Amino acid sequence: MNRREFSVALGAAALGAAGAGQKGLISTAAAQEAPAKNNNSHFSRRTVVDLAKDMAKKPFQAPAQIPASFSSLSYDDYRKIRFRKDKALWADKDLGFTVELLHTGFVVRTPVQIYTVENGIAQPVIYSSELFDFGDLDVRAPDGTALFSGIRINAPINVLHQYDEVMVFQGASYFRGLGANQNYGISARGLAIDTGEPTGEEFPFFRSFWIETPRADSKTITVHALLDSPSVTGAFTFVIRPGATTVSDVTASLFARTDITHLGLAPLTSMYFFDARERGRFDDFRPAVHDSDTLAIARGNDEWIMRPLANPKTLQISAFAEDAPIGFGLQQRETDYETYKDLESRFELRPSAWVQPKSPWRNGHVELVEIPTNSETNDNIVAFWRPRATLKAGGNLTYSYWLSFGPPVTNIRLARVLETRIGMASTRKRRKFVVEFDAPLEDGVPVYLGSDVEPRVSASAGRIDNVVGRHNPMTGGYQVSFEMDPADVELSELRLVLAHKGQPISETWLYRWTA
Repeated sequence: MNRREFSVALGAAALGAAGAGQKGLISTAAAQEAPAKNNNSHFSRRTVVDLAKDMAKKPFQAPAQIPASFSSLSYDDYRKIRFRKDKALWADKDLGFTVELLHTGFVVRTPVQIYTVENGIAQPVIYSSELFDFGDLDVRAPDGTALFSGIRINAPINVLHQYDEVMVFQGASYFRGLGANQNYGISARGLAIDTGEPTGEEFPFFRSFWIETPRADSKTITVHALLDSPSVTGAFTFVIRPGATTVSDVTASLFARTDITHLGLAPLTSMYFFDARERGRFDDFRPAVHDSDTLAIARGNDEWIMRPLANPKTLQISAFAEDAPIGFGLQQRETDYETYKDLESRFELRPSAWVQPKSPWRNGHVELVEIPTNSETNDNIVAFWRPRATLKAGGNLTYSYWLSFGPPVTNIRLARVLETRIGMASTRKRRKFVVEFDAPLEDGVPVYLGSDVEPRVSASAGRIDNVVGRHNPMTGGYQVSFEMDPADVELSELRLVLAHKGQPISETWLYRWTA
């Protein structure tokens, strides 16, 4: 992992955990007291739900501080701390999974408790410096000190009998997953609170993890997590199935300490720095830099929306009203090395993430937050489902969804948006847009899109002129070009869809133009 990847994955998470803990500090023993009481009783998901419910009735207690010898480590020194792979959980049992433990230090300063569960009995994993290789660092702590920061789950996802990383939980409530032959990029979170609000964001964090010992023939591994923050507690269960697309079956129960008006369920966090549309703003050797380039939403009426991501000059928050969406996600659609030309970061191998509710999520919207950034080390894109109703103090909410990491989820029966290009039109004031579509598939065969296709373009402000749609013989798809005269407006929402005999045959392209 290089410095950019590490910063993207953990920078915001660590800041969030620190921000959540500003209301005071308690000792390690006090911070971990509630989970420890359940060591010798029968464990189930109900155990974590009861813990979260009980904690919500009490004042929030911030996580313990770790020793300064670890919190003051530099990035390079922290990277010297490596878990000994032969010490991984079930390393000698051929169960199809192993779990490595991650150390606190540098910006990862929130200790977590880790348990294994077998035959319904939870046993704590005791910290020992013997579990880690510290290189030339002179840092050690007594056995039993709370110095775990998270877990790394491994499975034979790429090569038979070779255990590679599948999912990592580390930092606040952040976790990342991989499909086969992919590199880490986008992150998911347990919960988002007040994202993009002027008052600042609250970052819930996972206090404890319980990892169920998988059966030898199991294709899944189950992880339970206890979430906490000043406003809410929660019990999360992740049933993880690695594969070409790694899918996690997520069930969450929340218990509110305070009224929460801006709640983000199933949040996804990513980085979008620039592509060809913003290339002129950045002095960089690469044509594009991003972990995700598209917000996609599958609506309940069979419409598929795609919105190219942006690195705006000012904070942008967009709401996509939808009653019971089929799913939504942040996607990396550009999967060609030539798009990025970066042998170190390999952005073309970054996964897309997709959220699919298991039962209808109603009365809310998908919210997209795009934050200006001048550095690729910042995660500046967040998407989540925001319920319209306030979660009242003393109230609770249980919901479930599937979360996948892998190739982009799309509807192959619709022409998919491939690329958006923008430049000066016939006059300097007017802008020219070119949108490329691939061909939809019928019985696995691309459908020819020709003169009988109607491109429908509209704008909330300004004027659209010179719309041209045509078959693209170089790609086998379809190209639409048009000009926009913004007149004196500062913002316009653009919309484009391809139609045939009056019926949509493509994704709906949405774009926010700003002066």
